[in-house]
Amino acid sequence: MTLWPAFLMLALLAINVPVAIAMIAPAFLFFLFGGDLPLDLIAQRIVATTDSFPLLALPFFILAGSIMNSAGITRNLLKLADAFVGHFAGGLAQISVLLATLMGGFTASANADAAMLAKMLGPTMIRRGYAPGFAAAVTACSSIIAVIIPPGIGLIVYAYLANVSVGRLFIAGIVPGIVLTLALLIAVYLVAKRRGYAPIRTRMMSGPELGRTILEAGWALTLPVFIVVGIRNGFFTPTEAGAIAVVYATLIGVFMHRELKWKHVPGIIRETLHTTAVVMLIICAASTFGYYMVWERIPTEAANALVQLTSNPYVMLLLVNILLLFVGMLIEGTAALILLTPILAPVAVKLGIDPIQFGIIMVLNLTLGGVTPPVGTLSFTTSSALHVRFVETVRESLPLLLALMTVLALVTAIPSLSLALPNLVMN
Repeated sequence: MTLWPAFLMLALLAINVPVAIAMIAPAFLFFLFGGDLPLDLIAQRIVATTDSFPLLALPFFILAGSIMNSAGITRNLLKLADAFVGHFAGGLAQISVLLATLMGGFTASANADAAMLAKMLGPTMIRRGYAPGFAAAVTACSSIIAVIIPPGIGLIVYAYLANVSVGRLFIAGIVPGIVLTLALLIAVYLVAKRRGYAPIRTRMMSGPELGRTILEAGWALTLPVFIVVGIRNGFFTPTEAGAIAVVYATLIGVFMHRELKWKHVPGIIRETLHTTAVVMLIICAASTFGYYMVWERIPTEAANALVQLTSNPYVMLLLVNILLLFVGMLIEGTAALILLTPILAPVAVKLGIDPIQFGIIMVLNLTLGGVTPPVGTLSFTTSSALHVRFVETVRESLPLLLALMTVLALVTAIPSLSLALPNLVMN
């Protein structure tokens, strides 16, 4: 078993070489010096990876999210979040958490959520007396919800790599996403009460005010429901749901909100192409690197070693969580997910762990690395947007990170949090 390409990849990542290059360069060198393998195999692996019907969902959902953001949807969701939590202590921070939940079904990306929340709410929080590091920490930690609420990009990638139902995985993320929201709202409230962060309003909105606000955001809120109901009843596949979401979002923006204009189209296309290209390039590079691992039987050997280490699924999940938390601190979440799913998913299935639950655990766990050093892409994003020192953001993230870790433990220990809803809806 040849391991030098794996060590080379880790070394390249450690010196901040772009993830795609860090994975494809060792694979190229392995094929180059392997002797028996033709070099055109690399090009074949890259092209073969893109020939995937499930992966078509990625650009469609990214495009749908970009359209929704340009169509005035975010402003109505902000009003809705304010209506529900603006009267609590730390109202602006509470709104950030709830808005991240509402936007999760549109952006499908934690990084997109983090950047948007930081620009929208971060400066206002600082002006109203919030510690700058806390403002950056709240927006970074809140954005983690976006990867679990369907249709998260990480869920689509895991479903493709683990060969599981995208529809079941989408529905499995709903309850953990809600639990994440509640945990962060509680953590923010406790910090806000201790520091004296004031609410935005002195009272909760009246019934008529709340009703009007819900109606204004109603069209936006129907999209995730439309997707789940359509997949559940077999009207369309998850991939087709992405294309339908684009049409649906366009109709809402043009005819309902009347804010989507031709001038927005170049920006929407540019953002979609950039995000899709980044994700697909990493997936293609990881597929090439994964072929090296399969050729050398590394996943099989790793699976056998883990099974020999313990046959208890709970002990295995504990070990996997520790491993993923460590890896997530060093490697960007999507890249780590692509790299580790082919290795760990078969082990989970072999020990009787449901691959749907395991997918939620993997996606949530690795995304937590976005708020922890040294990589911490989400924290870097919000820190840069708010001109806050990264160390300060990380320090202020600790109570929020504790809440997120608690939810991870619950999702790991209680399979029904992930499986009850898809078992009820999809059977």
